[in-house]
Formats: sequence, C-alpha cells, structure tokens
Amino acid sequence: MKLIFDCRFIRDEHHDGISRFSTELFSALAKQTAVIALISDQSVLKWLPADTEYIVGNSPTNPLAELGLARKLNKFGATHVFSPMQTMGSLGRRYKLVLTLHDLIYYSHPKAPRFLSLPVRIAWRLYHLSFTPIRLLLNRADAVVTVSETSKTLIIGRGLTRKAVHVIYAAQASFAPKIEVAGPISDFSRNKLVYMGSFMEYKNVEVLVQAMKRLPEYELVLLSKIAKKRESTLRTIAGGAESRITFRNGVTDLEYSNELAGAFALVSASKDEGFGIPLVEAMGHGTPLILSDIPIFREIGEDAALYFDPTSPEQFAEQVRTLEESGKWLEICSLSRERGRYFDWNKSARQLLDVLRSL
Repeated sequence: MKLIFDCRFIRDEHHDGISRFSTELFSALAKQTAVIALISDQSVLKWLPADTEYIVGNSPTNPLAELGLARKLNKFGATHVFSPMQTMGSLGRRYKLVLTLHDLIYYSHPKAPRFLSLPVRIAWRLYHLSFTPIRLLLNRADAVVTVSETSKTLIIGRGLTRKAVHVIYAAQASFAPKIEVAGPISDFSRNKLVYMGSFMEYKNVEVLVQAMKRLPEYELVLLSKIAKKRESTLRTIAGGAESRITFRNGVTDLEYSNELAGAFALVSASKDEGFGIPLVEAMGHGTPLILSDIPIFREIGEDAALYFDPTSPEQFAEQVRTLEESGKWLEICSLSRERGRYFDWNKSARQLLDVLRSL
C-alpha cells in the first residue's frame, strides 16, 4: 500500500477543527504504517513528524488545479488516498479513495468562515444550498469517513452516499498540556463556568450569558476570539451580570488547559454541532460538562455531563445547582475522566487503517 494523506487543510498559524483533525490523525497513523503527506505549503510540515515524507500539490481551494490532482497522484504511484474533506479532485484516479464528511452543520448554517477569500465564500454558500453536490462528491469515493454516529445517521438518512460510512472519532490534542482536576477538592471552591467555541448564532452563547443573572456566585469565562461588535451585544444582554462575564479573546494551549483544570464545568448551549472537541478536551482533564441536550452532545458526553434545554437559561442555571449537590461534582469529575479515555487518536488511526486495508 502506498498511502497518501491529504494534509492541505492544515493551517499554518493556528488550528481549526479540520486542521487539528488532519494533524493528529496523520501523526498517529504515521506510527502504524508508511504514509506520505500531500501538502500545498511547506510551512505546515512543522505540525507533522520530523521525518515525514511529502509531495507538494496545488491549493485545495483552486478548483481548476484540483481537476489535475488525481493524475499527479497516479504518476506518483498512489494505491490509497485519504482526505479529511470531501472536495478532493479524483478525475481519472487509479487508486482507492476515502473521503470525509465531518457533519452537515453548514447546510443548516451556510455562512462561510471569514478567513476564506470572497470568491471561495460565495462558492461555499452556493455549494451548501443543495445536497446534490455532496452526493456527487461522496459517491466518487470507495468509502466515506465521518466523526460521529450522529453524523453517520444523518448522512445515511439523507441518502448522501451509496458507499460504506465509517466513524473515526476525534480526540484531545496530543500536544495539549495535561493538567488534571485536583481532587478531592470542594466543588464550592470553584466558581468558573468555561466556554470554548465560536460565537456564531447557532452556538447560542446568549443563553449562557442570560443565565448568569441567576448565578450570582459564578463567573462565565469565554475563551475564544470574539469580534468587538459581538462582545458588545453579549455585554448588553448580560445586564447586571456583565461584571461576572470575562472575555479572554483567545488563549494559548497552556492557558486553556489551566482554565479547564480549574473550572467548575465546561459549558455549551449550542443548538447544533458536528462533534464537540471542547467536550473531549475537558474530559481529558476530568472536568464536568453542562451541555445543551442535542444528539451529538449525548453521544460524546454520555453520563459525564448534565443536560439542559438550549432555549432555557433557567434550566442551565438549575443544572449548575444540581452539580453543587453533595458529592455530585466529584462523581461527574470521575465519569468525565473515564469517558475521556475512550477518545484516542491512536485508536482512531487503527480504525482508519482498517478501512483502507479493507479496500
């Protein structure tokens, strides 16, 4: 097997979800088999193992160049190719191809990431107006990967592919500092509710902010980068609770780890998610979770979390109070740490390798 792994979605400066998925899965896979990185920018090699073999291809956002990619990989002698996305060019391929569809979230929320160029953002929006393009793309592959059973159910339910769909879970970043919750410790010595994620509308951060009016002993710490206009809106919603809401506007990995290890809980009121990397990162520290009651959070969090109606600040506040009950916080800490061990990049890499070998 001459395996090519599409690493062109790894970002140079700071990972997003696809970038981290690519980096971690490639690095774990490289421990188990010979694998060659397909890159478009050599600067991303800093994220990969030092001895990584690679070939240079076109940018994945260049549609005309993408049409000729398969012929280049044919000449290189590829027998198997894996991409962490579904848009990889495959015209004339002579190798086995596995594509990835992480989730269907952008079909419900088609706004493109702002770091993309305007033409790409326009194409992104048009692409997500119909399921026809994704059906055409996925059916070109020999197999399809997704990151959760929830997404797999949606993909099959929508009839997006005739090919087998395999679940390959993400996990905690291997380079993240390992600072676990100290115990035993009084739950009442902690008063931070930590949020990590974007501030897009479907993330529903407003509910967390509104709930702070009912939780005068607590501080809500919002870790991610945020636009000034969005921050101003949330501060207005907070009203009298504004002084207990902290906007960190981005943190380092070490700062993030310290926040998780010292938190009363990681919280999210999201109405829709593709996976939930912050959940796995929090569980890696043994931190309890208080989450909106949506299928993907139930799948990832299981009994390591308390759940609430994402439309109800009142229910969120009630679940915070539930976690205050005698012994409850330490119980959920233990369950969180145990559940976190299930998500492991080495296991995910073995599962991907099994898929590739089965072809």
